[in-house]
Amino acid sequence: MTPAVVVVGSLNMDFVVTVERLPAPGETVFGRDFQMVPGGKGANQACAAARLAGASMTVRMVGRVGYDWFGDHLKATLAASGVDVSSVHATKAQPTGVALIWVDSAGQNSIVVAPGANHILTAAEMEGYRRSFQGARFALFQLETPLAAVRAGLRIAREEGARTMLDPAPARPLDRETLGLADILTPNESEALLLLGRPPGRVVPTDAPALARALREAGAGTVVLKLGDQGCFYDDGERQFHQPAFTVPVRDSTAAGDTFNAALAVALSEGRAIADALRFANAAAAISVTRLGAQASLPLRQEVDHFLRQAAC
Repeated sequence: MTPAVVVVGSLNMDFVVTVERLPAPGETVFGRDFQMVPGGKGANQACAAARLAGASMTVRMVGRVGYDWFGDHLKATLAASGVDVSSVHATKAQPTGVALIWVDSAGQNSIVVAPGANHILTAAEMEGYRRSFQGARFALFQLETPLAAVRAGLRIAREEGARTMLDPAPARPLDRETLGLADILTPNESEALLLLGRPPGRVVPTDAPALARALREAGAGTVVLKLGDQGCFYDDGERQFHQPAFTVPVRDSTAAGDTFNAALAVALSEGRAIADALRFANAAAAISVTRLGAQASLPLRQEVDHFLRQAAC
């Protein structure tokens, strides 16, 4: 049977404007470029996984869109990338979700999301998606859909034998039960601090071991702490190590975390050792930040393989 990755999460249409700097409260700034591109953390991860896996793996998307052009376009875009969208259902109760994104000259972004149909996904209906998890090696989740639905999906994925990966973004507090349902937790710096009830701040690689250990003590199993241009830190309770990032010019970091998660799931599903899988994920994320937009920035498998060959020279 062909291995599968299932992604449960959001589908949004992204409205992206590049600016010299992000506006202060009450301030108007002029933008340079505008793009309307498919996005949503769930859809980004599904699209990235399909592009990285190719024909060797089935990628399925579970989520909600509205009965509108945006929803039709998002499904068509995912399908064109090789994602099975038969479990992406439309609702008349809400429009398709949208995200308004400003990206500054340093590649940093500011995002406002109107979730729309994404918040119609309920815990009760997750049981109806059980077949989507059958045969899956990994199931990926984020927090742009209702938390009750995320918890229900995590439980069902485990019952069907899939390893679960939770990207706790957008950041919000999570209880010990929810953290414990994730086989792999992949927070970035700000998300990790919020999960632990700590004030915002910069996390450097030397801080990572204590932070990852605290997350495991809070209920998480394996922790992969994403450190942006500092790479990532891995802690499964037995092994702990830092995996450096690749140095690239940054244009837009919008989908870097989504690319990383998808690449990590694909690499582990292929049976790669964890250090190799993290290096593959770092490479995919590095390519994505050199491009503008969410799904527009996601690399193909041959691009990542070429990037790694060049990095080894």
